[in-house]
Amino acid sequence: MYTPSDHDQKRDNPVVVDEGTDAFSVLLLGIDTGDDGRVEQGRSDTMMVMTVNPNTEKTTIVSIPRDTYTEIVGRGTMDKINHAYAFGGTSMSVNTVQNLFDIPIDYYISVDMEGLQQIVDAVGGITITPHLTFEQSGYNFVNGQQSNMNGKMALEYSRMRKQDPNGDYGRQERQREVVQATIRKMASVESVMNYKTVLNSLSANMKTNLTFNDMVDTFTKYNSAINTIDQEQLSGTGRLQDGIYYEFIPNEEIQRVSNILKQELGIN
Repeated sequence: MYTPSDHDQKRDNPVVVDEGTDAFSVLLLGIDTGDDGRVEQGRSDTMMVMTVNPNTEKTTIVSIPRDTYTEIVGRGTMDKINHAYAFGGTSMSVNTVQNLFDIPIDYYISVDMEGLQQIVDAVGGITITPHLTFEQSGYNFVNGQQSNMNGKMALEYSRMRKQDPNGDYGRQERQREVVQATIRKMASVESVMNYKTVLNSLSANMKTNLTFNDMVDTFTKYNSAINTIDQEQLSGTGRLQDGIYYEFIPNEEIQRVSNILKQELGIN
């Protein structure tokens, strides 16, 4: 599971999680390699920046639209942000997000889409109350009705896009809900007691530059940071350019989200 990253370091001094006092950031990548049987490098179909601050006891999760038009750092082109992974893997994705928000990304976690299903099963399922009624792959979700989801159900809940009146933004909101519910469940006493099953699931489906000791430190010394989980959405306007669909994000919106992330990371 441990895979170092050679992305550009934006901090003068790296975070030290074993002290449990430094706020840190994580880039979450949901890779579509395992989605619909794909076997190639894939693209980061899901991109979120998460900040964890033990001092404010808050975690913030920001969704980035996969079609965001931005500079792909290391390639010298403007393109969809999810193409960074296809062009240069994790390092190019991290560098591109660092450049977009002008923040350091301390860690990354990449999970293939089918792996999400196994991770949710490993923690014993999650509970979510949908804000939309829809049917997806034989599963029925009802607005306002609490649903106990196994891995397959959670994957289908997070995957649906075409039936959502908010399109990909609605899908990103549901993805954040699944991530939030999974984080809370992973930090529960039940999951800690069942850590071998959880770790076996993670090792088969996840890559990260967090060492095992880093993971232990984050779950034992940063537990208070999940008391409050804020969700943010980077938003823009989609349109065609040269026959290709992109999501164009206004500079003021990028700055708004950047300010939130910098505040949570304690960066002036």
